[in-house]
Amino acid sequence: MTFTNQRILPAARKVKDLEKLMKLSYEHIVILDTHISQISSIVQLAKSHGKKPLLHADLIEGLKNDEYAAEYLCQVVKPAGIVSTRAGVIAKTKQNGLLAIQRLFLLDTNALEKSYAMFKRTQPDYIEVLPGVIPHMITEVSERTGIPVFAGGLIRTVNDVEQAIAAGASAVTTSNVELWKHFEQKE
Repeated sequence: MTFTNQRILPAARKVKDLEKLMKLSYEHIVILDTHISQISSIVQLAKSHGKKPLLHADLIEGLKNDEYAAEYLCQVVKPAGIVSTRAGVIAKTKQNGLLAIQRLFLLDTNALEKSYAMFKRTQPDYIEVLPGVIPHMITEVSERTGIPVFAGGLIRTVNDVEQAIAAGASAVTTSNVELWKHFEQKE
């Protein structure tokens, strides 16, 4: 799966933002903060509007973020993919044939090295690098892992998006509605 035609992966935090997304032309969207009782209806709403929703499993209230939860999401909710920091969730997502996006928080060199070792084991489809405003780290993670990278977190301006893409990000995840609108016109 490629995101070459979609530089922005709009991420909805609230229902009102999700409603805005339904009117935009983006195919892939990210669903962030939600509740277990809402997740199936949200995914169905997105699909009914021709969207391919990516669920952030770590941010679903009322659902423990483990392999069993991933199995439930994959087999019952059926999003296009799952975003998580957890290796077990990524493995289960891949096992179920969905898009697996593993989040990487850039904390320090030691944590980064441990993450590189984990990526060798989990082999996610994409790595989301946070914060996404450190271009040389986007380049390093992409080159060192050979796995396509998304940039996310602290992306606030058009320039931030363009620098992340220039550094090698396949796409940029953002909950900034103004950036959704700006880049939708160009995609």
